[in-house]
This record gives sequence, C-alpha cells and structure tokens, in this order.
Amino acid sequence: MNDSSWGAPPQAGYWGPSDQGPVQGAAPAGPAYDAHYAQQTRPMPIVPDVPEHGGAQDGDQGAARPSGPLSRDEPFRDEPYRDARRDVTHRDSTHRDSTHRDSTYRDSTYRDENPSAQPYAAVPQNPEPMPDAPQPAQHRPQPKKTAGRDLGAAIGVGVGLGAVIIASLFVVKAVFIGVVAIAVVVGLWELTTRLEERKGIKAPLVPLAIGGAAMVVAGYVRGSEGAWVAMALTALAVLVWRMTEPPEGYLRDVTAGLFAAFYVPFLATFVTMMLMADDGAWRVLVFLVLTVVSDTGAYAVGWRFGRTKLAPRISPGKTREGLLGAVGFAMAAGALCMQFLIDDGTWWQGLLLGLAVAVSATLGDLGESMIKRDLGIKDMGTLLPGHGGIMDRLDSLLPTAPVVWLLLVIFVGSG
Repeated sequence: MNDSSWGAPPQAGYWGPSDQGPVQGAAPAGPAYDAHYAQQTRPMPIVPDVPEHGGAQDGDQGAARPSGPLSRDEPFRDEPYRDARRDVTHRDSTHRDSTHRDSTYRDSTYRDENPSAQPYAAVPQNPEPMPDAPQPAQHRPQPKKTAGRDLGAAIGVGVGLGAVIIASLFVVKAVFIGVVAIAVVVGLWELTTRLEERKGIKAPLVPLAIGGAAMVVAGYVRGSEGAWVAMALTALAVLVWRMTEPPEGYLRDVTAGLFAAFYVPFLATFVTMMLMADDGAWRVLVFLVLTVVSDTGAYAVGWRFGRTKLAPRISPGKTREGLLGAVGFAMAAGALCMQFLIDDGTWWQGLLLGLAVAVSATLGDLGESMIKRDLGIKDMGTLLPGHGGIMDRLDSLLPTAPVVWLLLVIFVGSG
C-alpha cells in the first residue's frame, strides 16, 4: 500500500484536516467532517516486522494490508545494511580494478623494457617438494644413541694396552711393575695439573712421583708393610717439600698432596701385592678381566636398556639398568675365572668376587666423576685417544684392587 491512499501529504508528523475535500468517495468536506475525522486521524503506524496472528489488519482504519512483500513505496527495513554492503562492494571492485590496472601497467612497462621477457612467469616443470609437515612427538624418529667418544680409537687403544700388560705380566714381572709405576706417575701428573688449573691447588708433584713409584716397588718386594712405610715417607716428603714455598695455601696444598698419594699410588700397590703369590699373574689377570667385564656390561646394558638414572647429579650417563648389567656380567665372569684360573677356587666364590668387583668398580667410577665435576672438566687428560687420560682408565681399577686382593686372600690364601 502506498502513501497516496492516506490522502495528501500532511505536515511533518501529523495527519490533520484537509482543505482539499474528500478523496475518492469519502464524506464531503466541511467543518463537521474535519472535526469528526480530526479525532480519528493519527500518525502513520510503523509496519511491524512480523504480522501478528497471520494477518495484516489496521484495527482503526479497517483497511486490509497486503500480506505479501512490502509495496515499493514503503521503506525497506534492511535498507541501511544494504547500502553499507553496496558501498563495501563498490570499494572492493574499485580496488580490484585499480590493482589490475597497476599490475597491467607494470607488466606492460616491464615487457617494453625487456622485450625477450615472458608475459607471465614460467611455472617450473619440477618444482621443489614442499617440506613435510611436522610429525607428532610419538611418531617422530628418535635420535640414535651414541657412545659419546671415538669408539674405534677407544677399542684400538684398549686392545693395545691389554696386549702390553698381559705380555709383561706373563713374560717378565719386572716389566709389569715398571708399567704400573709409569701409569701411577702419569696419573699423578694429570691429577695435580688439573687441580692447579681449575682450583689453584699446588700439590707438590716431585715428592708424589718419587714416593708413588717407590710405593709400587715396595708393595711387590715387601708386601703390605713395605707399602705402608712408603706411604708414610711420601706423606712426610710432601709436607717438607711444600715448606720451600710461601705459607699461603700450605694446608690446602699438602692436604691435596696426601689425598693424591693415597688415591693413586697406594691403591695401585695392591696390584703388585697380588703378584707376590705363586699364581700372582693369574690373580692380576682375574682382577683386570673382572673390572673390564664389569665396565663393559654396564656400558652395553645401560646403552641398550638404560632408563633410570643411577646418580644423575654425579654421572648422568650411568643407569640402574647398567649397574645390573655390570653385576650380571661380572658375576658370570667371576664364576668362570675362579673355577678355571685360580688354584683351589670355586664357582660360588667367583660369584661373590664378581658382585664385589661390580660394586667397587661402579663406586670408583662415580668417585672419579665427582672429582671431575668439582673441577668442571670432562676428562683428566688427552693422552689416550677415545679414553681421555690415564686417570680416566684407572678410576675403576684403583678402588677394585684392594677389594680383589682381600677376597682372594680370604678365599684361597696369600700363597
């Protein structure tokens, strides 16, 4: 319905009496007509959004309103939104046109300046493949475990040292004593050098080296008594030697010297003391074999199955599974060695010996790791490729030597 059905346009916001007379058969105009219809007129009602009760009737005028679409003269309710959409669409089309014109201009300019250029970039026939999407953590390939060292060099050096030790052990015992003394002196040099470099501790090396070599020889010649006497004389020499320097740090330096004398040469004397027995060479061989087997078992099992850390603050690489591997390998090797290599030895003694070796070797390794962590270093030296220094190979041997010596004396005697 358009606005003409309601009469001529009135004043703003009001449908008052009209002077133009009736419209299309309405009652004649006049004062009575105007007074009567002035009470009936009112502002045009706002068209509701949804017709009520399914009809579109005006209760006051009684004229039916169309139930279909709105008439063309009535305002469209969504007109503001439609206008806004029209403006946005117009702007977008204008922007696209201008962008197209700019790109066309650039292309034409480039082709003018470069006649041989193609109108469009050529699509490569073999484009590079897109990188693979990141895989979930559970499907991501795990990094391979590595030994952390040059395994080939480590095996080669280990085999060479073993050959020298075994040859000297069974051919000329004096040569073996010399090999042990050299290892002790080099180990003392590595330890004292690292102490001075990292902590400023000046343990006197000269009396330590002389006293350490004397301890090794005394242990073979005079047994435990000779080893203790040599140890006491070495300690006295360290105290006196340090007096030649200023007193600052004296107590610190001599304490470190005494620790070095006990840790390296004194524990090494138990190896030469084992050599005094009639089957001394075999006892030393059992000691070396069980220590190496324990370390190998710990490495192999820990590398393959290790999950639970044994002492993460001291040595993060060692695991409880590796310790179980060391115990199992050492006990098996101990049973075989005691049964077939040691006179009057039995397999059950070998089981106990292997268990003790696994524990002492692990503790010795942890003790060396504690020292290196305190010093802030990874290896004591670089003399042995793939192994580090001499002290890095003596760490499990030194504490194990007195354990094996004592148990062999208990099981089969000192003879």
